[in-house]
Amino acid sequence: MSVMQEEQEPEVATDPASSSNPPEDDPKADTPQNISDADAFKILLEMKMNKRQKKPNLPSTVTELVTDEGSKVFVVGTAHFSDSSKRDVVKTIQEVQPDVVVVELCQYRVSMLKMDEKTLLKEAKEINLEKLQQAIKQNGVMSGLMQMLLLKVSAHITEQLGMAPGGEFREAFKEAGRVPFCKFHLGDRPIPVTFKRAIAALSFWQKVKLAWGLCFLSDPISKDDVEKCKQKDLLEQMMAEMIGEFPDLHRTIVSERDIYLTYMLKQAAKRIELPRASETEPRKCIPSVVVGVVGMGHVPGIEKNWNTDLNIHEIMSVPPPSTSSKVLRFVIKTTVFGLMGYGCYRIGQRTVQFILSMPTTQNCLQRLTEIRLQH
Repeated sequence: MSVMQEEQEPEVATDPASSSNPPEDDPKADTPQNISDADAFKILLEMKMNKRQKKPNLPSTVTELVTDEGSKVFVVGTAHFSDSSKRDVVKTIQEVQPDVVVVELCQYRVSMLKMDEKTLLKEAKEINLEKLQQAIKQNGVMSGLMQMLLLKVSAHITEQLGMAPGGEFREAFKEAGRVPFCKFHLGDRPIPVTFKRAIAALSFWQKVKLAWGLCFLSDPISKDDVEKCKQKDLLEQMMAEMIGEFPDLHRTIVSERDIYLTYMLKQAAKRIELPRASETEPRKCIPSVVVGVVGMGHVPGIEKNWNTDLNIHEIMSVPPPSTSSKVLRFVIKTTVFGLMGYGCYRIGQRTVQFILSMPTTQNCLQRLTEIRLQH
């Protein structure tokens, strides 16, 4: 499968009919029902353009970028556990009426968009054996274990704040559905690729040290701490503190994703083609407007990479497992199977002793012995 195909799979486009209906007090509500699709598109697009603010009043967390084709991209830097960030996202989408909304999610995390807060809060707090097995099956032993450890970090914040993660992404999804002809794209690199590349970048002892730090995370966090982190996302700040001594890990988890997010934002910001009344009418394209919703820690990297020619083929490749990973995987499997085998042996040994001690069994053995002696 090509890289471009992988990028298109996570795309979720919303084009809700409900958001396309004109308000009752709008004069265009009396538009005849037998108009052509192209004319209807033009009317709705005109309504959208009229609602779009020429000089939008945007939150301070928004960074405006422009492509070579003149398209505008408004990047909202968020804290993943913040009510203020959710309000910033809603306000930005309402002000600019985008053609595309891009969020820092991949297809492996898209389920959080449609789950309610109560369910998400419960899911985020519960890390059980079933989730561990699923993570290992999906990503491999080492990457699966690393994913569970990172989920533990997220669960720690969730438990401390009583707030489910990703609220700004859910708000972006809902608000995009209220904008006519607004598409919704998933812009983050697939999480299995990120974890596998992160694991491959660490030595055996670095993996052990990182896992130890994640396992014993217990510092209390307040809501004030989260809002102070509007200049740097809380989850990514905590991760940065733990992985600061591992530059290769920072490269794979943060820097490479900065590149991927930048690439996907640029892809979303292509010029859009206006509808034509007939095939003979010349094609006309206009610059698009995009809203990107990403963690605040990714904004500097996106700005840095914005005017650079990007090639994501390299950061999408998964290196083969290292020798240390193979050894650790072998040790884990050997330990598990060894414990299972020992358990079966102990159970089997007791069962055999019990059967042999039964009178019926002893009688049968005695008869077999007599028959053997007769022959």
